[in-house]
Amino acid sequence: MPLFDTDVQELKNKVLREVAALAFADEFTPENTLAIAEKLIPEGKPTMRCCIYKERAIINQRVKLALGGNPSDKNVVEVLPIACDECPVEGIMVTQACRGCIAHRCQNACPRNAITIVDRHAVIDKEKCVECGRCAEACSYSAIIKQTRPCIRACKPKALSIDKETRKATISEEKCISCGACVYQCPFGAISDKSFITRAAQILRDSDNNRNYRVYAVIAPSVAGQYADIDVKQVLGGILALGFYYLVEAAWGADFVADLEARELVEKGFLTSSCCPAFVSFIHKNFPGLENNVSTNLSPMAHMAMLIRRKDPSAKIIFIGPCIAKKAETLYGDAGKYVDCTITFEEMQAMFDAKGIDLRQMPSITLDRASYYGRVFARCGGLATAVEQALKEHGVTDDQFTLKAVSCSGIADCNVALLKASKGKLAENFIEGMACESGCIGGPACLSHGARNRVQFTKYEKLETGRTIADSISSLDTQTGFGG
Repeated sequence: MPLFDTDVQELKNKVLREVAALAFADEFTPENTLAIAEKLIPEGKPTMRCCIYKERAIINQRVKLALGGNPSDKNVVEVLPIACDECPVEGIMVTQACRGCIAHRCQNACPRNAITIVDRHAVIDKEKCVECGRCAEACSYSAIIKQTRPCIRACKPKALSIDKETRKATISEEKCISCGACVYQCPFGAISDKSFITRAAQILRDSDNNRNYRVYAVIAPSVAGQYADIDVKQVLGGILALGFYYLVEAAWGADFVADLEARELVEKGFLTSSCCPAFVSFIHKNFPGLENNVSTNLSPMAHMAMLIRRKDPSAKIIFIGPCIAKKAETLYGDAGKYVDCTITFEEMQAMFDAKGIDLRQMPSITLDRASYYGRVFARCGGLATAVEQALKEHGVTDDQFTLKAVSCSGIADCNVALLKASKGKLAENFIEGMACESGCIGGPACLSHGARNRVQFTKYEKLETGRTIADSISSLDTQTGFGG
């Protein structure tokens, strides 16, 4: 089956692969960098745009993002201007399905008199139309539609808008939460995330096979669902083959977080989760009155990195996961104290390709420190399940405290729960917020989001059903070191 969901991801992979190859070889020169576009778009007929020169110009902008993007732009998500020019911006429009009926329900429903009937067909005056959509609701033939760009439709925080003059998408830094939904949904790949793949390659290269310092990979549990036909143990073997000294599950850190979050919840009585950086950012930017209710615990990624650094102060730590917002967390949050670099599963695959790593030929690596409860953090509802388990392990009875959790799948769900909480009308006492629908297993930088990928993850999460959260936490104390 295909490795990626879309051809946009395939194109992105090709660019990242070429950039990673140059980074591993330490061969960045202006000539080599400019040659990427000509290599990927050879002479001949265009296959994606109007001409090969525009295709090459877009590749060059992608290379710039692969090298870290615009340093003056704090957003980790950027618009590629030259690629953003194909989507229509029509708003409310009458389609050919208009039958020229004599009821004129659309005209009568319009509060601004923006609809007239010309030659028995509805015509909308764009100067008067406020795009309320009442005409579309009234039309018996569904002949009136609201044309919305996919990126605008995907952006629930409303951080995206269309410039009236250039007709290109623009991102508001004040509203963007780096969830990456627009990145995955843009059909032309005109919105993408900044990459730090060159930083990751440099860390691995300069370690001199871990002689100068040890490089650790903290891996999101959703890695188990990235390859529908490859055993996750071989995927882990491939990651180790990139040059890492040791691999650690972020799920192990999630066990610690579940334990701490359960304690904090009992103490405060009401809490929102802090594991998803996009969700936390959404609270800060839209519900500042709830900021004090956000869990004070680090995310599983950051907590695991902190524990590694305690054991090995000179360590270099790279997080690998499905999340674009983790890049912002590493750049601007407390995670930056412990995590040196964050890359996505898309970038991980590009590094495999650059190194010529065939996952099917890799030896199997087993990670067995985390519990089932730490691993299910990757799907919506998993964090609440883990907190409930932690409460049981602490011996908290219903008479002392009763967990009432609401698990939110996607920012739209999060917004509903937070709105109720801000007005004091939320019945629950714990909000598990996941910016991505279904949770991390639906992250924007997953290679694929198919049913078989989810089946793979379900198999993986159940491998450690016998281990408790306390077992997982205590296992750190029994180890002499992460590589020992």
